[in-house]
Amino acid sequence: MTEIVLVRHGETELNTAGVFRGRADVALNERGRTQAEAVAAALSGTPVAAVFASPMIRAMDTARAVASPHGLGPIVDPAFNNIDLGEWQGREKERVRREQPELWRLWKEDPDALRVPGGESLADVRERAYARTLELVDEHGDSRIVIVSHRSVAKLLAGALMGMESGYFWRFYLDNAGYSVFGFNEGAFVMLKWNEACHLNERTVEYF
Repeated sequence: MTEIVLVRHGETELNTAGVFRGRADVALNERGRTQAEAVAAALSGTPVAAVFASPMIRAMDTARAVASPHGLGPIVDPAFNNIDLGEWQGREKERVRREQPELWRLWKEDPDALRVPGGESLADVRERAYARTLELVDEHGDSRIVIVSHRSVAKLLAGALMGMESGYFWRFYLDNAGYSVFGFNEGAFVMLKWNEACHLNERTVEYF
């Protein structure tokens, strides 16, 4: 059986500041680095064939920590890059709520219908991440691979692996440096773990 481990990167200052990240390339903060080491330790006991990561610094630094105990280096894969949020990137969420109330309403109530000006839709992200994951399953056979990515990407990919079409984006919660595990056997994916976070001493709750 192939196992896919989805890891969300560790915390950054923008996570705690209520700011949309998207493709804003922000590094891990001190707690994020501690979280990266913690998830690396949690995943160190089972052999890993390869570690793939979004090109964003926060994902790559988390991926380096995860890959190190296995004698690996992370492989940059743009298919797992964060959603492009266009003009929202680096913008405070409260400002978006105040200045663009209709787009904010869509973000909270019907994100599948939203495309931020200059950015991607959820369907765009889902399609690229899912297609690449299927390729990795074919390439790596009966082994365990890790994908280090972002909240939006991991949630959308999880839904795709479970055969969910839409309407689930806010029904999945993910901690910074939490991880989820999916098995692939006889042509189907099964969720083995979701948002495992027992290795974390502190958690940053972020719903929207």
